[in-house]
Amino acid sequence: MIADSSEFKSLKKLLKEKILFGNEPTPELFAILTVYFVQGILGLARLAVSFFLKDDLGLTPAEVAALTGIASLPWIIKPLFGFISDGLPILGYRRRPYLILSGFLGTISWLALATLVDSAWTATIVILLTSLSVAISDVIVDSLIVERAREESLSKSGSLQSLSWGFSALGGLLTAYFSGLLLQHLSSNQIFEITASFPLIISSVAWLIAEEKITKDDSEPKISPVKEQITQLWGAIKQKQIWLPIAFLFCWQATPTADSAFFFFSTNELGFEPEFLGRIRLVTSFASLIGIFLFQRYLKTVPFRKILGWSTVIAAVLGMTTLLLVTHTNRALGIDDRWFSLGDSLILTVVGQITWMPVLVLSARLCPEGVEATLFALLMSIWNLSGLLSHELGALLTAWLGITENNFDQLWLLVTITNLSTLLPLPFLGWLPSGDPQAESAKKLAPGEAPIHSAGGLAESGITPNLVPEFAIDQGLEKKHD
Repeated sequence: MIADSSEFKSLKKLLKEKILFGNEPTPELFAILTVYFVQGILGLARLAVSFFLKDDLGLTPAEVAALTGIASLPWIIKPLFGFISDGLPILGYRRRPYLILSGFLGTISWLALATLVDSAWTATIVILLTSLSVAISDVIVDSLIVERAREESLSKSGSLQSLSWGFSALGGLLTAYFSGLLLQHLSSNQIFEITASFPLIISSVAWLIAEEKITKDDSEPKISPVKEQITQLWGAIKQKQIWLPIAFLFCWQATPTADSAFFFFSTNELGFEPEFLGRIRLVTSFASLIGIFLFQRYLKTVPFRKILGWSTVIAAVLGMTTLLLVTHTNRALGIDDRWFSLGDSLILTVVGQITWMPVLVLSARLCPEGVEATLFALLMSIWNLSGLLSHELGALLTAWLGITENNFDQLWLLVTITNLSTLLPLPFLGWLPSGDPQAESAKKLAPGEAPIHSAGGLAESGITPNLVPEFAIDQGLEKKHD
């Protein structure tokens, strides 16, 4: 018995230090990581949604683009869910009931997509609901992690973010290849039916969330929760040390992207089929894990300015390798299109993930105590909005350069412009904090402006919602716009 107890303690210590990045293995942590894992495995339906809209419903590229934009709306209004969760508890609980409801909503939505959708309008509504279910669950687990991230020392900062993103990437890794392979043997509707079972897992593990029931003290003055949160949020965001980093990251992520043009180039020009697109998703999911590991192991204590500055420059330089594929120079070098695409995707995704991780860490540590959930949800919404702007600017550039579904003569110029544009915000790198933003915030916030503690919020794992059609093949720097 003593030997068994010793082995158990050794196993628990190994699990904590090597797998959980120093976090205590509790039922609640298991529940949180399961939610992120489910968000990853929802990627099983990404290609199915794309081909369902294109082939089964016969939508045009413009209609699909409009539908995709609408489907991303829940990720842009995420602060609303933070307000609702923080200010309107259900049966006295702020987190657990919303996780349960989001799981049921997801299952019902995926079943509706499999059985009821037969037009663009019904597809828009149902896909919007699937996006809504993921966004709600994401806000809830974000809040749980930010509450815990605030308790981390700077040397351990990012461990929870890295862990949550790791489990999301692991879920994506397990389903990436099958997202394309299953389309070879099953219909899109059958894949949607399989996917409908995944959100129920979220409803099941929600019961493991440790949460105390809220009790109201009738002797306290009645203040509107929403009004109070808005006041607290404004008191936090008007601080220079918070809005300057937000402004920099918005400009950095709003630079145009060539993703949409690359989808058509890869399918129409290079002839990549769904099964191979699944392989690319597998490679990029694996690459995301590599990027998370490298950040957690070697880069998490590097100052935000330094890591974002250098990773942006490196990503822009490496992104230029895509020109070899666009101009078919890779063929002249004896490198097959598919092998080049796989290798290029792997390298660029690793760099992209390393670039994105400090954004998550910085976002969490910018959130003052008391408005963690709402402010973090607002930050993620701003990043999602910048991602939407990025794609719209890319679409304008694509049209201006005359790039169509069959004409890719100017694609090399689009790739060059989009890569170089990521360097434009670098002169304003000084807007980012030089050290720990929590320490700076503690020094600069006046006592009267320090927000009251309420509930809290972290780790955007759905910056590009997993259920939104994946028309980009991750050839460029992979931006996580949810």
